[in-house]
Amino acid sequence: MEDYHKPDQQTVQALKNIANRLRINSIKATTAVGSGYPTSCCSAAEIMSVLFFHTMRYRAEDPKNPNNDRFILSKGHAAPALYSMWVENGFLKESELMSLCQVDSTLEGHPTPKQPFVDVATGSLGQGLGVACGMAYTGKYFDKSSYRVYCLMGDGEMSEGAVWEAMSFASYYQLENLVAIMDINRLGQSEPAPLQHHVEKYQKRCEAFGWHAIIVDGHSVEELCKALSQPRHQPIAIIAKTIKGKGIAVAEDKMGWHAKPLPKDMAETVMRDLQSRMLNSNKRLYPSTPTEDAPPVSLRNTRMPSGPSYKPGEKISTRKAYGMALAKLGRYNERVVALDGDTKNLTYSEIFKNEHPNRFVECYIAQQNMVSVAMGCATRERNIVFASTLASFFTRAYDQLRMAAISESNINLCGSHCGLSIGEDGPSQMGLEDMVMVRSIPNSTLFYPSDGVSTEKAVELAANTKGVCYVRTSAPETSIIYNSNEDFHVGQAKVVCQSKDDQVTVIGAGVTLHEALAAAEQLKKERIYICVIDPFTIKPLDAKTIIEHARSTRGRIITVEDHYYEGGLGEAVCSAVVNEQGFNLHRMAVSHVPRSGKHAELLKAYGIDRDAIAQAVRKMLSSSANAK
Repeated sequence: MEDYHKPDQQTVQALKNIANRLRINSIKATTAVGSGYPTSCCSAAEIMSVLFFHTMRYRAEDPKNPNNDRFILSKGHAAPALYSMWVENGFLKESELMSLCQVDSTLEGHPTPKQPFVDVATGSLGQGLGVACGMAYTGKYFDKSSYRVYCLMGDGEMSEGAVWEAMSFASYYQLENLVAIMDINRLGQSEPAPLQHHVEKYQKRCEAFGWHAIIVDGHSVEELCKALSQPRHQPIAIIAKTIKGKGIAVAEDKMGWHAKPLPKDMAETVMRDLQSRMLNSNKRLYPSTPTEDAPPVSLRNTRMPSGPSYKPGEKISTRKAYGMALAKLGRYNERVVALDGDTKNLTYSEIFKNEHPNRFVECYIAQQNMVSVAMGCATRERNIVFASTLASFFTRAYDQLRMAAISESNINLCGSHCGLSIGEDGPSQMGLEDMVMVRSIPNSTLFYPSDGVSTEKAVELAANTKGVCYVRTSAPETSIIYNSNEDFHVGQAKVVCQSKDDQVTVIGAGVTLHEALAAAEQLKKERIYICVIDPFTIKPLDAKTIIEHARSTRGRIITVEDHYYEGGLGEAVCSAVVNEQGFNLHRMAVSHVPRSGKHAELLKAYGIDRDAIAQAVRKMLSSSANAK
């Protein structure tokens, strides 16, 4: 085999000793805390040993070095095995491992980026390979660098559809710099995994997805060294047949030991036995150093050098304005990249693709994998990533978004065709739950622009804002209401209509802001004046501006949104004003599952159009008068 040099016996013995020290450390740490998954660590011991001390090229003293090979522990419950490797290479102290899961420890029960050697949080099974795909895609196509990406998976997560979305993505883009190692230890949480130890079935499935699949004895360091040295012309799957609980005689290949630390007396016996298996080896192994060929990257201060070019009164949909803004941003930083899920002609990310084809990634109809790939592309601050699809389709990737927040990932998402605006296509395509989804994610920012100018500003701000950013765009064309030199900030609302005689404060966003402005014109004819506010960001919400103007309208507030009642604009405003005395808030939203129809008909039918807003204002004023 080309480039394969069989390790000498001293190296083999040193790798075996490292594997057994991993077992000892994993047992010791989990027993000390009374929590964890020692049997899952033990099945992967030789895999981890060979990866970290024979195969991977990295600087142990500098885990975030952009030239390092990447490692993702998709089976995150084996976290002590990962921590043990960083004890072995000297980055962590063994005493630190004993702090596992303690409230003041950075070594959590599943990996999180509190440690610099963890790029993304794992533990929600089935997501690691998609992130690894994003890293490998970046390495091959953006960085054009020699670093490789290794992803260790469990057999239980092979039932997740997201795994096969990632498998398909990797083979389609010929990610020969990606290696997936599957720890086939047969046993799941409550019963055996579906294919148990039928490793040839895993092999056929991987091959059907375009991977080069190799079956090995997962406890043979010689076989692992050989398989991991294979020449690479396509993504490689190492299917490692292992024994769950290997080295723990009472638990080997037995049900009932998942997520169970060993009792102290049993742990001491097992650790003594493992220690006795470690033969003397004078050879000390060190990681190989990486090739220094990853280009320097700067993502700071990614700004548009000129303002939007729209004129007041001109009409454009915010989804098209998103595509135009993204393409414009891409001209000024070559690390701006765009992903889409085969909706680029709807989200208008095709404008970016046409202008920057080498920085556009088509993820096809696999939204969960698209979000995972976005996370992978964004790791180690290699890219400014935007991913777009219909707002309704992001809901199926909610768990990936949740894990992105735990991973402290900086990714930007655009959900288009929000609310009723998709019209004739009906409720399955209408994004009516996306605001509550994004608002519930920690450290997220929710932009809801209402015209082309504010959309371009939202894209620019998102590129410079940490955490998960979401830009909510609409299908219908709407008028430009802001001047191109208007200044926008995260958490700062705009008052778009006001007078000294305002009687009610109306808050709308997207299409409903334009309906509110139309209602204001209607009501003027009746000498009823309203203050209209565009929140711009729903999270964080500009409570100060809302409260200030609501006080001037005697506490009368109406919110109107193209979203279900639960968790959207109305509830955000409710939370902002909950402690204010004498406020009267009326919410207008979509009350039940809608139906197909023309956009204007649907706004009317579900009571969020200009006529409904005007009527709500009249009713609120009438109620106030009657109360007096």
